[in-house]
Amino acid sequence: MPQQLAVGFVGLRHLHPRSYIPLFQSVPEAAVVAVAEQDDSLREAFVKDFAVHGYSDWQELLERERLDLAVIFLPHADCPEAAVECARRGVHVLVEKPMAANASGIREMIDAAQKASVILSTPYVWRYHPVAIEMKRLIGHGVMGRIVSCEGRCAAGRISRYTEGHAGWMLEKARSGGGPMINLGVHWIDLLRWALEDEVVEAIGKTVRADPQYDIEDNSFAILTFSRGAVLALDVSYTVPDFYPAGRDLYLALRGTKGVLSWSPSFEGTKERLFVCSDASGEPRSVEFDLPQHPGYAGIMGQRFVAGLVQSIRNGSPLSITGHDGLKALEVVEAIYRSAETGRSVRL
Repeated sequence: MPQQLAVGFVGLRHLHPRSYIPLFQSVPEAAVVAVAEQDDSLREAFVKDFAVHGYSDWQELLERERLDLAVIFLPHADCPEAAVECARRGVHVLVEKPMAANASGIREMIDAAQKASVILSTPYVWRYHPVAIEMKRLIGHGVMGRIVSCEGRCAAGRISRYTEGHAGWMLEKARSGGGPMINLGVHWIDLLRWALEDEVVEAIGKTVRADPQYDIEDNSFAILTFSRGAVLALDVSYTVPDFYPAGRDLYLALRGTKGVLSWSPSFEGTKERLFVCSDASGEPRSVEFDLPQHPGYAGIMGQRFVAGLVQSIRNGSPLSITGHDGLKALEVVEAIYRSAETGRSVRL
């Protein structure tokens, strides 16, 4: 393994590529060396700002550069082809969630990565948040008793941020796979899978399209049942006012037979509070967390995710988030969409 991993970005018509640069800059063992993007102006500006090699075609990038890791920011429908080719060439792959426009695309990636013995991951960064880690610890130690119900809200920005951020494809169902549920809802689906150590077995979905000029939903709702009986009510949307604090309306809560907990995350904030009320403690308490500030996507969560990924590549340490995790989350989303179309619950 080289002293420093060579990282290449595939695609720039996405909201996050520039904000990933500080994450990799914070990890001495890796360096972004090249980018592939068809849009000349986006590519040239990126090359100028970050002193990397630029290519108009990702296949040329793979031919010309000796990459250790490719980070894919393509339209969801285009991710599988690029990821499979990277794996075939022995390049480790990080694919921005939800990884593909459908679950079959992720299955292709998993198969290719397994055959080539390369890492395949996706940035479900919320697992790295100290509050989320504490939530999982409390659940695992039985402080909440048996989890009965969960509530998740994830509303981030207006739909216009994608057109303004050179990611208009996100509003085309054929290229994105859908609206906020596939783009944002997967975060909470993955986080609850991880925290509960359980899988969704039934989905009921409902979607609303408030803006008729796009063929994706801009509001999504789901009732998800886990195998051990916990029920998650999920509310995900693209309809937060521009002046909403931090541009996001986020919320998580769990209720068990022995207590409840709730959290209103601030995403990249520096101070978080977890409310816990349990028979074990005898009185309500608010646990405060001070988060180190860090530039880049998802702040310290993103930095810890990237650092962990790099270490997994370098020394073979266990990978915390795998292609299988991406597949499980997207299978749930597909069930939600099928339910919304048919008006019936869908078993997984």
